[in-house]
Amino acid sequence: QVQLVESGGGLVQAGGSLRLSCAASGRTFSSYAMGWVRQAPGKEREFVGRSRWSDGVTYYADFVKGRFTISGTNAKNTMYLQMNNLKPEDTAVYYCAAALRSVRVYNYWGQGTQVTVSS
Repeated sequence: QVQLVESGGGLVQAGGSLRLSCAASGRTFSSYAMGWVRQAPGKEREFVGRSRWSDGVTYYADFVKGRFTISGTNAKNTMYLQMNNLKPEDTAVYYCAAALRSVRVYNYWGQGTQVTVSS
């Protein structure tokens, strides 16, 4: 069984920074890509960004471009999300996910970590 565990969430003032981590444990697997998704209260989940290990291409949602950076390694299925210049609208539960074959389908999900940005 595979588990993804996020950490690094918390409370930060607007303009501050946080670094989220996502680590896989359990059964060994090789991911094709890993990504971050967030869900704010009363809203649907929205894509934040992802990194495709085969070519290192990283893609971000427009609302985080220039502020968030994804890094990590598929060797350990570990991924990070550096979030700078945080805004109150970034408040959400952040989930990491791992895709085995395609970025269209994420096979494993973490439980999420809360990020709260105060104004």
